[in-house]
Amino acid sequence: MSSEHMQIGEVAARTELSLRTIRHYEETGLVIPSARSQGGFRLYTESDVARLMVIRRMKPLGFSLDEMRELLAATDRLDSGDGLSADERTLLLERVGGFEEAAQRRVADLRTQLARAEEFAATLHERLTRIPAP
Repeated sequence: MSSEHMQIGEVAARTELSLRTIRHYEETGLVIPSARSQGGFRLYTESDVARLMVIRRMKPLGFSLDEMRELLAATDRLDSGDGLSADERTLLLERVGGFEEAAQRRVADLRTQLARAEEFAATLHERLTRIPAP
């Protein structure tokens, strides 16, 4: 096995994703191992790890598997640059920009939810400190 390839266990440790989750993302076509060992083990590269990190970051923001697939396809196409016309590049950049805007909105929504949760926890804490001891 080449030093540039990692087995799924190492990838799971680096991405903090379970083996089952990584296999699920493979089954849904979001990430494909770059190679297989002679024994048939999945082998991943740094590029595969980076792809899994994109997926991992999109998940808590509520993006669907189809949305993840769409963003990854756009970034893959932009990164390859093969035969990319100016119009296609503009379209792809707009698509990625749409995801960036959606991510910003979702982050703002999560911040609002977190602030409400912190207020609630503080209210409970305050209530507990006001209760007189028996």
